[in-house]
Amino acid sequence: MPYVIGIDIGTSGTKTVLFDEKGTTIASATVEYPLYQPKNGYAEQNPEDWYNASVSTIRTVLEKSGVDKNDVKGIGLSGQMHGLVMLDENNQVIRPSIIWCDQRTAKECEEITERVGAERLIAITANPALTGFTASKILWVRNNEPENYKKCRHILLPKDYVRLMLTGEYATEVSDASGMQLLDIPARQWSDEILEKLEIDKALLAKVYESPEITGTITEQAAALTGLAAGTPVVGGAGDNAAAAVGTGVVEDGKAFTTIGTSGVVFAHTSDITIDKKGRVHTFCCAVPGCWHVMGVTQGAGLSLKWFRDNFCNAERETAKYMGVDEYYLMDKQAEQVPIGANRLLYLPYLMGERTPHLDPNARGVFFGLSAMHTKRDMLRAVMEGVTYSLRDCVEVCREMGVSVSDMMACGGGGSSPLWRQMLADLYGCSVKTASSKEGPALGVAILAMVGAGIYESVPAACKAVIRTDKVQEPVQENIPQYETYYQLYRTLYPAMQEQFAALAAL
Repeated sequence: MPYVIGIDIGTSGTKTVLFDEKGTTIASATVEYPLYQPKNGYAEQNPEDWYNASVSTIRTVLEKSGVDKNDVKGIGLSGQMHGLVMLDENNQVIRPSIIWCDQRTAKECEEITERVGAERLIAITANPALTGFTASKILWVRNNEPENYKKCRHILLPKDYVRLMLTGEYATEVSDASGMQLLDIPARQWSDEILEKLEIDKALLAKVYESPEITGTITEQAAALTGLAAGTPVVGGAGDNAAAAVGTGVVEDGKAFTTIGTSGVVFAHTSDITIDKKGRVHTFCCAVPGCWHVMGVTQGAGLSLKWFRDNFCNAERETAKYMGVDEYYLMDKQAEQVPIGANRLLYLPYLMGERTPHLDPNARGVFFGLSAMHTKRDMLRAVMEGVTYSLRDCVEVCREMGVSVSDMMACGGGGSSPLWRQMLADLYGCSVKTASSKEGPALGVAILAMVGAGIYESVPAACKAVIRTDKVQEPVQENIPQYETYYQLYRTLYPAMQEQFAALAAL
């Protein structure tokens, strides 16, 4: 039987999973590694940690499974996006990788906007200049560490550094390259105009592939370290969210997923390129050749519920330990006892500022309508509803752009809550499902490897064969108008307080 491997190179660790051709998990292994913060707002990692973790976990899954290395027909790589890996002429790492959550590049974002022009930048890269993206990190090194920049011969993304070490090839693929702010998103290739205006040598960048294309094969040296067969194909793979989309079957128009993790993401597939001129959502190339995705982000999704739990739910935490259940399960049960609208209490989940749709780092969390009759469980319900309203804002931007959202998958910790899934279904007005596999990005890139290896003819065909639905939440028709009334009121609150948020930040 043919097998494939999906490697997910994340921020906290690397997870490698061995799958059979039906997408069944045969073996998995995870290795964690540190994140370094040398100054406030800085975030760095050591690229060798990612590679060592990949080697170790590949070896472990092969040993645990007993699968013959010659039966592994392909490997896919998923990775944290935006990280900057700089290599010298000998492929030695010049400095630690500046990763996605690093915030040091505000001045460089201004420089990019000035050099390219705000409208032109969005027209080509589909996004405004953002501190998280790779281009501003490259300029930061050039501006602050000129000796390191002078030594640089190759610029790679995190997963693509692991690819180089496994295959000897300098390669990337469209979904991850989209987050560098150097790719022409409509044309799916490096933008000569952006590179010229930013004075970045195109020779520093890797060759761009489509996600299921074979980018190289395992070298003799990597084979000896991992236990893989030399010559095993490695496909392009995908950035973490694009990989999660394939792993949940979001590969056709009308399909989307919502992730409720620390932040919240609404990710919608589209076969037509569409760019929000206001920059409220990201448009990236997706892992399906010739297609794109639109992605909205709400900063304080699961974070809001965790903040509430940590500060107000000690009783639930103690009871959960005693009962042997998850504390979030008990919190769900509390919130279920409160009617829609949380007895006229609204929550704005802007604990960390907000991305979609406000693009406002000064926005802050608000309980609106708090009165003496409200209890902890009302506030708990309001938090869950407020996060859902914020995610509905992301869906509304997608719909405004002509991107259909009619079939929604739910992922992340919040997606495991039946109550939260019901809120999503009622507010989106469509069914909300979960996938039976919880492997997400690793499964997604394994599916891409199946396509590259010729096991399936296309990404949608592979997803039809592999992805299975677990639970389905349909909208409750009588709930929809009730939620709609509160949602429309919610939408008026941020504009009414925008100036006051800025004034508060200036104090």
